[in-house]
Amino acid sequence: MKSTVSLEDALAIIRRGSEELLVEAELVDRLKTGAPLRVKAGFDPTAPDLHIGHTVLLNKLRQLQELGHQVFFLIGDFTGMIGDPTGKNATRPPLTRDEVAANARTYTEQVFKVLDRDRTQVVFNSSWMDRLSSADMIRLAAAQTVARMLERDDFGKRYRGNQPIAIHEFMYPLVQGYDSYALEADLELGGTDQKFNLLMGREIQKHYGQRPQCILTMPLLEGLDGVNKMSKSLGNTVGITDPPNDMFGKLMSISDELMWRYLELLSFHPSSTLAKWREEVRAGRNPRDVKVDLAQEIVARFHSADAAQAALAEFEARFRQGELPKDLPELELPAPAAGLPVAQMLKLAGLVASTSEALRMIAQGGVRIDGERVSDKALALHAGSTLVVQVGKRRYARVTLK
Repeated sequence: MKSTVSLEDALAIIRRGSEELLVEAELVDRLKTGAPLRVKAGFDPTAPDLHIGHTVLLNKLRQLQELGHQVFFLIGDFTGMIGDPTGKNATRPPLTRDEVAANARTYTEQVFKVLDRDRTQVVFNSSWMDRLSSADMIRLAAAQTVARMLERDDFGKRYRGNQPIAIHEFMYPLVQGYDSYALEADLELGGTDQKFNLLMGREIQKHYGQRPQCILTMPLLEGLDGVNKMSKSLGNTVGITDPPNDMFGKLMSISDELMWRYLELLSFHPSSTLAKWREEVRAGRNPRDVKVDLAQEIVARFHSADAAQAALAEFEARFRQGELPKDLPELELPAPAAGLPVAQMLKLAGLVASTSEALRMIAQGGVRIDGERVSDKALALHAGSTLVVQVGKRRYARVTLK
């Protein structure tokens, strides 16, 4: 399918939300031919569930598909068994074949919530890497020097810190680069933390006499806290398989400032619409209304339009009309004779991770008991009462003290 979009508009779509495009002049030359680009993005199946941070790159792939280009969704089942240490100061543990296969199945089930199945070719790099002989691997290793590998930030830091670097780790960027050669990639996408590996693709293609690919890096999306990269280990994610109400509520909890970044990187609305919304907010529109548009768009994408409407209704009922969630957790806690300190109660109820977080939430006015804001950090709760406890906007429990 040939795109009817002009070259200038196509470049604007490709650049939107991206961090860096290398080398733009080379990409323009390819686009001028009118031939579909062979677009590659690699994913190591190291975790079974995707969150919306992963979809920043998937969204860009979808936009490229809509421009008429061929997308290769590469599952790094071979590289996943090497263990990429990107962004870490230690080796990521390699996966077994069974772990890789299980995670790959989950990836392929989830990515088509974003990508067009008919315009996506799912490939596994084991299909060509398993065919390379030992001599072939040695020739591949000869394509780069140790000094060049130490230019990669995490390798350099570990070397300077006298931390071990296993020889097989150097093979990871080389294999990723060989993937680009095997697929004859015109353009490879990746996160900013993958820039070294993406550039290696250009080097390996040139080494084998192939025209080097262009590179598009995408930023790493901040999590719900607005500070750290979205990460399951930090608990600041919106999973694409989260229930609609949870997904909606999490997105409504982000700051107004972070909302614009999420819109830029996650929304399929045109840039002109986002610019219009910014002007409306400057003119007095409540940013909460824009946030609702974002939350509904994301929920509809991963569930349905009906689910998005239902999630909005549930959110309005819960947070604007004061209704309690239908799935309110119930638990019993022992209360000593002197009473159970409120901070300890919140921790035991699983509403906070620690008593220090509980005290911080109280100080910020984020704790309510039976609808009343708690301001006394020394409050002691006594046996014989059942309390509806709320922390922040989304954490609830009905606690009975015994």
